[in-house]
Amino acid sequence: MEIREIKSLIDRSLFASLGYTDSEGRQNIRRVFCVWHKGLGQHLISTNTSSSHVQELLKNGTSCLYFSDDETFEAVCLYGKAEVSRERAHKELLWNEGDEKYYPNGIDDEDYCVIVFAAESGRYYRFDGKADITAEVLSAYDKDAEFENGYSKIHG
Repeated sequence: MEIREIKSLIDRSLFASLGYTDSEGRQNIRRVFCVWHKGLGQHLISTNTSSSHVQELLKNGTSCLYFSDDETFEAVCLYGKAEVSRERAHKELLWNEGDEKYYPNGIDDEDYCVIVFAAESGRYYRFDGKADITAEVLSAYDKDAEFENGYSKIHG
């Protein structure tokens, strides 16, 4: 699997699984809507500030983000850190018409935030093999990348 194929897998995914450890040491997974990406290394997730996963990530941002395609049996797991952002630029990027049903006070709702996941490394697999993705590969691939909605790019 080439790096551009890994990027294609991420872009065509509407959801990802966010893995983290809670304050009791338990492993947790949340299925998250994740279509905004900056290359392979940074990913944006809109969510509720009050959610348990956000509260845990504020304490310990060590996490992973897993994208998969069940039909082609391929996946990539990115390991890194998740930070909680309340930056308006991030919130505006992810805001969609109709989000008011989740955040009645609009884009400035106190319960609206964005998780910024930054990958440090990764691992991918497919029927024809598996391999690690190093920090150097991520850095080189993401050198001139900007945030884009990968899913919209593919699915219009």
